[in-house]
Amino acid sequence: MTPASRRYLTLAVLGLLLGLGIPLAMGGSELYPLLRQVPLATLLTLLGMILVAWNLNAGRLRLLAGGAGLHLGQGRALAILMATEFAICATPAGSGGPATFAWLLRRHGLAGPQSLALYAADQFMDLLFFLSALIIVSLHWLFAPQDLHLGWQLGVMTALLIGAIAVVWFSLSHYRPLFLLTGRVLRHLHVGQRWRQRLARRALEFRRNLAMVRTYPQPRLAALFALCSAHWLLRYSVLYIAVGAVGGSIPWSYSFLAQMISLGAGQATLLPGGSGGAEASSSLLLAPYLDPVAAAGAILLWRFATYYWYLIAGAPVFAILAGGALWRQLPTSTSTLPDTTQSQRKPGTTPR
Repeated sequence: MTPASRRYLTLAVLGLLLGLGIPLAMGGSELYPLLRQVPLATLLTLLGMILVAWNLNAGRLRLLAGGAGLHLGQGRALAILMATEFAICATPAGSGGPATFAWLLRRHGLAGPQSLALYAADQFMDLLFFLSALIIVSLHWLFAPQDLHLGWQLGVMTALLIGAIAVVWFSLSHYRPLFLLTGRVLRHLHVGQRWRQRLARRALEFRRNLAMVRTYPQPRLAALFALCSAHWLLRYSVLYIAVGAVGGSIPWSYSFLAQMISLGAGQATLLPGGSGGAEASSSLLLAPYLDPVAAAGAILLWRFATYYWYLIAGAPVFAILAGGALWRQLPTSTSTLPDTTQSQRKPGTTPR
């Protein structure tokens, strides 16, 4: 095991200890009897929602890849998605997700920048959905005032999303000054000319492939956004149902925003899956509505369905599709990205 892999394992163990320790400490001895009262049908419903969400995302991957000339079956797209989600949950701040996504699509014939461009387009569509959802939630709270506690947080999240979309737009529209600035910075850092040229070539290929997504027919783009919206609406309804399962009550709009804030705080910890930060922040956000035991039970149900289940179900899929070869490369940053200088097979051919 390499030193980088050992660091990953240490972070993963620390994340699990924090992620489980916080709700267990909150609930104490009363937590287990509460969880025993949760109907098995409710737990199966939560896992079923995640399965449907995965398939919606697999459909989105098929539409994205199909526009690039790669035709995937639903089963294959679902497997790629589950392996990518596992890598996101198992690595700090989800850093293994793009590399896994690009590596797996490369095995089906897409070059590295093309695969990463599809991943970036997928993430950009997520940003658009969350911005739209925040605007709708804001209007809902404006016309149907409730005793909610997240007014300024809503403004901050909206500002961050608008800022992220603006940065993406500026980067794509004014890439030449950005490239020149990046080149000067890399020269100042004593990066060799060969590496600077290679990085510039990859960045240009990435931008060209990302621009290709903008040429997709409008019906395909509309279908992509519809699948994106359905996926996130399902996934962000898990906490709402989990709260009801432990006997609590919470507005759906509040649970939606609470999850956004909690997962954002979790990413700031740089632990796999946002462990620790997600549990701590969600416990604070649920405090106005639930007692500590009920909040701990809801958090465990929510995190099991949206984090631990991703690890449990995704691990064997990742092992089958990628195995240890890719896992050992994930900590080595850019070396995991597919090399576009290598020959690529025709899209749709069977990987070796």
